[in-house]
Amino acid sequence: MLNLLKRIFYFPLAWYFRFWAQIKLSKWQPRIIVITGSSGKTTLLHLIESQLGDKAKYSHHANSSFGIPFDILGLHRDTLTLWEWPSLFLLAPVKAFTQPPLTNLYIVEADCDRPGEGKFLSEFLRPEVTLWVSLSKTHSINFPTPVEASIAHEFGYFVQNTNKLVIANGDSNPIQKQLPRSRTQNVLINKKDWLNKYKVSKSGTQFTLKEKTYSFKYLLPEETVYSIAICIEIMNYLSHPVDPKFTHFNLPPGRSSIFAGVKHTTLIDSTYNSNLESASAILNMYRQLDTHPKWAILGDLLEQGTEEKAEHEKLADVIVKASIDKVVLMGPRVKKYTYPKLPKETIVFVNPPEVLQYLEAHIQGGETILFKGARFLEGVIAHLLADKADIAQLPRREKIWEMRRKKWGL
Repeated sequence: MLNLLKRIFYFPLAWYFRFWAQIKLSKWQPRIIVITGSSGKTTLLHLIESQLGDKAKYSHHANSSFGIPFDILGLHRDTLTLWEWPSLFLLAPVKAFTQPPLTNLYIVEADCDRPGEGKFLSEFLRPEVTLWVSLSKTHSINFPTPVEASIAHEFGYFVQNTNKLVIANGDSNPIQKQLPRSRTQNVLINKKDWLNKYKVSKSGTQFTLKEKTYSFKYLLPEETVYSIAICIEIMNYLSHPVDPKFTHFNLPPGRSSIFAGVKHTTLIDSTYNSNLESASAILNMYRQLDTHPKWAILGDLLEQGTEEKAEHEKLADVIVKASIDKVVLMGPRVKKYTYPKLPKETIVFVNPPEVLQYLEAHIQGGETILFKGARFLEGVIAHLLADKADIAQLPRREKIWEMRRKKWGL
């Protein structure tokens, strides 16, 4: 019932905040650059921020029909509980008439979690430039069949409502099929034209693009080439010099952060979310990481709808190719669809406390352990950190997530 009510009232309520945000946006009148796609948006946002710094405003932690108007209005959700909403409703009209940001450039991360969201946001933002980094079957449960085409069509509204330039992943067929909706110049990023060399180690990642090498302190999958190349292209469009060292580049929690774990283990936290595309990218990166023994703790792919069985079965093929020393699956979906297609040595559990108990009992010392997927795996990592102060650097620190983890005993 709650999910039904959310679907019914989602856009009517979002329109309320959009109305007030539009007043402030009209007064501000910034140049708007939208970053969109199924995955890689946040990485691209932070790559651009590392180059532009305070020359722009960025929609951190806000990419939805509610989040973006909140960001424009200066509204914040601190606990993610229902009790925040009355004050948000009351503050929106007040915030609409406050002083807009001083910068005239707004970098916006925009998602399409449901039908209608791409249209709603693109008609609201009317971007000067759209940067479309990827397309995959995320939030499939919300879209009609054929799912991939439906998702691509929704993202395509950003292309349709862009005023000057679209820079897009040119290796994605679903993206290419939407580009005729563009009324502007299109620049396509093809990996073969950009990537000369890719190297990943526990100390970071190196990309050689068009004979120039870019180094990062993070573990980044090879697919990040699209984000880096798009970042370089948008800097050229803005006539802004590119810092090849990406000196100020940082990522939010849960995107392959590295931590020291108990018994001299290395923990890789990629628990922010998981779909087949992002899981494949991370596991391919992990395969190329020269460290042993390698363990992987992999959770369900959520919100897949009619694609659930097929996507989880494909995940099994990706896992096999990754050549991992020990695989631990967690969740009812990976147990039902992925586990039967994996070697008998694979371990499977349904709930995070079971995973934690297994790891505490079987870690010998020195393992590198990758965590990919949601369902509170960050709560498992918290118990395995060598320095408990690192808990603050894990994702989902809001009150609502603390309450839910406590229900699992984490």
